Amino acid sequence: MATLVLGTIGTVVGGPLGGAIGSLLGRSIDGELSKGPDREGPRLTELTVSTSSYGRPIAQVHGTMRLGGTIMWSTDLVEHSEREGGGKGKPGTVSHSYSASFAVALSSRPIARLGRVWADGNLLRGAAGDLKTGGTLRVHTGTPDQQPDPAIVADKGTHSPAFRGLGYVVFEDLELADFGDRIPALSFEIVGNDGNVSLVELAGGLADTPAGSSGTLPGFSGYALEAPPIAALDAIARVVPLDCHSAGGRLALGVSGSDQPVELTEPAIAEGEDRFGGITGRSRKRARTDAAPPSAIRYYDPARDYQPGQQRHTGPVPDGQPTMIELPAAMSAATARSLIGATALRRRASRETVLWRDAALDAQLQPGMSVRLPQEAGTWRITGWEWRAEGVELELERLAATRAVDVAADAGANLPLPDLLLPPTRIRAFELPWDGYGDAAAPAIRAALSAPNEAWTGAALYAVEPDGGLRPIGPAGRTRAITGTIEAALGEGSPFHFDRTNQIEVQLLDPAFTLASSTPERLAFGDNRALVGEEIVQFSDAEDLGGGRYALTGLLRGRGGTEHRIAGHAAGESFVLLDGRSAAVDPAKLAGAGDLAAIGHADNAPATSPIANKGIATRPLCPVHPRVEIQADGALAWRWTRRARGAWAWRDEVDVALAEEAERYDIGFGRPDAVVARWQTDAPAFGLAADTLAALVTAHPDGCFFVRQRGDHGLSLPILLPLG
Repeated sequence: MATLVLGTIGTVVGGPLGGAIGSLLGRSIDGELSKGPDREGPRLTELTVSTSSYGRPIAQVHGTMRLGGTIMWSTDLVEHSEREGGGKGKPGTVSHSYSASFAVALSSRPIARLGRVWADGNLLRGAAGDLKTGGTLRVHTGTPDQQPDPAIVADKGTHSPAFRGLGYVVFEDLELADFGDRIPALSFEIVGNDGNVSLVELAGGLADTPAGSSGTLPGFSGYALEAPPIAALDAIARVVPLDCHSAGGRLALGVSGSDQPVELTEPAIAEGEDRFGGITGRSRKRARTDAAPPSAIRYYDPARDYQPGQQRHTGPVPDGQPTMIELPAAMSAATARSLIGATALRRRASRETVLWRDAALDAQLQPGMSVRLPQEAGTWRITGWEWRAEGVELELERLAATRAVDVAADAGANLPLPDLLLPPTRIRAFELPWDGYGDAAAPAIRAALSAPNEAWTGAALYAVEPDGGLRPIGPAGRTRAITGTIEAALGEGSPFHFDRTNQIEVQLLDPAFTLASSTPERLAFGDNRALVGEEIVQFSDAEDLGGGRYALTGLLRGRGGTEHRIAGHAAGESFVLLDGRSAAVDPAKLAGAGDLAAIGHADNAPATSPIANKGIATRPLCPVHPRVEIQADGALAWRWTRRARGAWAWRDEVDVALAEEAERYDIGFGRPDAVVARWQTDAPAFGLAADTLAALVTAHPDGCFFVRQRGDHGLSLPILLPLG
């Protein structure tokens, strides 16, 4: 705004030259007014990811930090090929996948352990040490007796370095399908040591902890040292007062305020009016500062997966441009807010200084130590001293009267990634009745794959050979089917009307799964179908009992031609919601196989399942509604109603479609598994003479009449024909 205003005034007063001068002056004013806050300390970066570049320093990790690391060895991508199909004259397909082996340097000092690992922003390794994708991860902590990694030795030979003193990890055959067939951008949660950060370790062993002082930084849970130690100590000293002096020929380094202040004696009086303090031996001064004390701090917040956080001091708002302290350390939001508040108080208090003359030669009085003055309140720090003829002149700086206070602070919103252990794979294989679309001769085989939680990453399907071998079919995707088990045996019911007597008590595999009620209209279009054991049912009402348990009522039984499976249910049978989440299996890939198997990333052994209702898709449906008419001469005339595969909807004034090449029926007498007499007809009706009936019943009094529909691929199940 000042640029526009002064530029316009300059043009009016001095023409083009005056306008240019006014614009330059205005830009200077705008820059001062709109510039961001002043910053102290090294700049905080956003979360880094793994790189591979020469000359880049490898950080020393103190405490726990999240870093990207440096890739220091890798192999070429390894291609894996898998051929699918190609039998019976059909073309086969070849799928390719890739993996890589590589090593990432984490810390230039030994580490305690490795925490979580992120790849492209997603969890690759959980807090429990579980790898979320295929491959192997080995952690080398950098111990003095560390041995070379076997993968590096296999690639580089027996003279490969062991990298002792360096914490690093090796990924072997890491599957790259989830990362676009490339090595992903990695970041690691590295535990250099348990507990808070140690000042002495940050100083590289060049300092000792002074007696009575704390050698750890309270609240500092992590620090990554990438610069010389003096730079880290300088950044820390901006928010934490440090004691630094010589002791016994070595540097003593600790946190101020943790030692006991030394009581000074009365000041020494010097002769001469040109000496400071005159006859009092002391001089007080309050400095005027042009810089405002810091009002905010940036840090790395473990509660937000080590994203940079910011906290502000809630005290009086200072005049002038605010100052931001950038501290590349990991800490909680409460610690950061407490630090910036204490720092602001110290900056104000340090403006008051005192010059004090001490006649005694006390070896304890060294710069960095805290002292108390006679008849003076508060604590002071020795910032310098000079030995003169009149005594030792001490330069003192007032310390703020602060104490540890629990400060409430909010780290801010965070959307943590779910860290769930990879669950085992569960599979239920079955065949569905033909739905009336597509090839009527193709079995509709499905595999319902599921797992107890959402961390499941999919599985590969296999056909189980008669000898127990596994033949790959292909991936089944990552969609979990809603499955479970029934807790009580389901009683018998009628397939002709709503079963309002029985209910299904089901425990779903994952408590997060849900079932919903439906309406009669939606049920008519196939809603809420489920496979219970080998019976297909529909339910209209689903009552949530909590914990993944549901009570299902309003049942339609024996759907899809499974009325023969209504009886014989038992507790513990499988439950699969038929909502399209099951994986379709090409029947051509199952030639000669009896069962299906699935193997996921967390499976030590394949999960197997027989194929339930095998053959139901191609087997014709048995006739219904049998009825008999006794003729005047004693002969019997039977009639029945035909059903057809795929014709599940009742359409008024439309004949049931014929799903077979011809309409044919087999009528038998005896038992379905031991037929005594057999007849065939091409119409849903059949008659038997009285003498033939009498002869059969006399010879086989336990026999019965039944009818089956003959289809293109076999016979239907039988239905009994009444005798009167």
